Amino acid sequence: MNREIIFIDLGLMDYKEAWDYQQNLFDEIVEIKKQNRKNNTDLKTPNYFLFVEHPHVYTLGKSGDQSNLLINKSQLKNKKASFYKINRGGDITYHGPGQIVGYPILDLENFFTDIHKYLRFLEESVIMTLDNFGIQAERNDGKTGVWLDVNTPFPKKICAMGVRASRWVTMHGFALNVNVELDYFNNIIPCGLTDNIVTSMNNELNKSEINIDEVKVVLKNSFSSTFDSKFI
Repeated sequence: MNREIIFIDLGLMDYKEAWDYQQNLFDEIVEIKKQNRKNNTDLKTPNYFLFVEHPHVYTLGKSGDQSNLLINKSQLKNKKASFYKINRGGDITYHGPGQIVGYPILDLENFFTDIHKYLRFLEESVIMTLDNFGIQAERNDGKTGVWLDVNTPFPKKICAMGVRASRWVTMHGFALNVNVELDYFNNIIPCGLTDNIVTSMNNELNKSEINIDEVKVVLKNSFSSTFDSKFI
């Protein structure tokens, strides 16, 4: 059981390029597991955790409804945004500069084999991070992600999540809004929920900008603590 996680910060990277990058890591882990099963060996499988920021992009999960994208190809081009249908769970979401996108590519057999627990642990890592910055966040029953003001008429989503898992290996992950341009969310029905209000850390703290590198450090520590793991 390997609980060491290789951390890589990809910086600003095109969505498709980052998708291919994580797919290669995912395939590497799956191939080791196949070989272990075929040859009755016990080779250690690696785990990875990627941070990345994307240029403006909308992504639609495999069970999503494209009608939740409210603009056409011409308008996408005018906004310098791209659009991809992808193989994660969830509906439509937006990624852009000022957002920390986290892609844990883990062999869950190194940790636990429970996808629901995995999602709750991702949420807990973000909740712990936000608490460190004075933002009280929580889960919203029946809705994946991290939210604020849940027990009010207008709950606000600050972190979206959508994952894929095969052979207990994960990919895709979460997107925490730090300094993101919230206007871009007006072009979609986020996660297919018409009453969704989206917010960000700088919006909640009434600051023009939050130091995103400080958030990354806290988020890494929170993730490591929640998953009882060590970054290398």
